[in-house]
This record gives sequence, structure tokens and C-alpha cells, in this order.
Amino acid sequence: MRVLVQRCSLASVSFQNEERMIRHGLVLFVGFTEGDDLNKIQYLAKKVAHLRIFPDELGNMNKSVIDVMGECLSVSQFTLYGDASKGNRPSYIMAMKSEEAKKLYDLWNQELGKYVSLQTGFFGQDMQVNLVNEGPATIWLEK
Repeated sequence: MRVLVQRCSLASVSFQNEERMIRHGLVLFVGFTEGDDLNKIQYLAKKVAHLRIFPDELGNMNKSVIDVMGECLSVSQFTLYGDASKGNRPSYIMAMKSEEAKKLYDLWNQELGKYVSLQTGFFGQDMQVNLVNEGPATIWLEK
């Protein structure tokens, strides 16, 4: 399981005529692979919620999204498992198949929602994602 975390001051995801937005928090691009399970999901959901990448009063990255009362925007992204090591066209064979990935994505959002206010993307759709990355601060998590 891979999660690309981006601290943001504004983010949205839209599909067709529907848009979901957060104003301050984290955008989470989430990908799944074979062998991912509830234990990995629980571990990374807790890790994300407590990840101290927001500035404190002295400007040090010492606060979590919980501490700053931020929100999360969770976006499923199978391309996190793209492998371009053998040419110019990435292979996605390491990405979990859609039906199983949808189940894990729903579990991920359920677990993460226990910690923070959450908006989600539109699983399996060609979405438009907009974000203002604060810092910039981008962290790669994998379990």
C-alpha cells in the first residue's frame, strides 16, 4: 500500500458535475497492491492522522492534521504502482485489480475517517484534482 501525502491549503476533486473540497489539510493519493490488508490500512491511516508535517508556533513541522483541525481528501490512484523501468510506457501489473482495490479503498476511508474529517474522490473515474501544496510538503508512505 502506498500513500502520497501532500499538505495543502486548498484542494478539490471533481467528476462530471460533482465536486468535493477541503480547505486546509492533507491530500492523500492512495494505491493498493497484492497482499494489502486491513492491518496495513489501519497502520497507515493512524500514521497519516498523526504525521507531524504542519508548522507549530515557531514554524517547525511539529503538528498533525488532527492538531490543526484539518481535513483530508482521499483520492484512489492505481498509477502509484506504475513501473516505467522497462521502457516509456508504465506497466501497472503491480496495482491491485479494481474490484478488490475498491473494497480496500472503502476500508481505508472508513479507518481514516475515525481520526479526521474526510472527503473522498470518485473511485475508478477520470477525476480532476486541484490542490495548493503548502510548503511544498510531500511525504511518501508505504507499508
